[in-house]
Amino acid sequence: MIRKECPSYQISIFIAGDPWKAQQVCREYCDDIGFCITVTESTYVYRGDDEIGVIVGVINYPRFPMSPEGLFGHASLIAGRLREALGQDSYTIQTPDKTVWISYREQDA
Repeated sequence: MIRKECPSYQISIFIAGDPWKAQQVCREYCDDIGFCITVTESTYVYRGDDEIGVIVGVINYPRFPMSPEGLFGHASLIAGRLREALGQDSYTIQTPDKTVWISYREQDA
């Protein structure tokens, strides 16, 4: 038996769009980079409407541990790919110590 530990650090990416397409984007990223993430379908409910999307999970995996900065770098790259593929104008990345909202809508400036 092998047992490894590393400091916990969990990142979640919240983005609306087609869950199947999101999974394909994440699969391509993982195949290209050699990475592992989760993709969970979610419904975003907001004033007057709702839409389907995903929550993408990134953890500090003890087999291949990384720094929080390294994990955030991967999350940012994944989120950017998802934004383009899903045709979204915004997304959120949440870490244990900060939440970052990114918007490409001019009215949000």
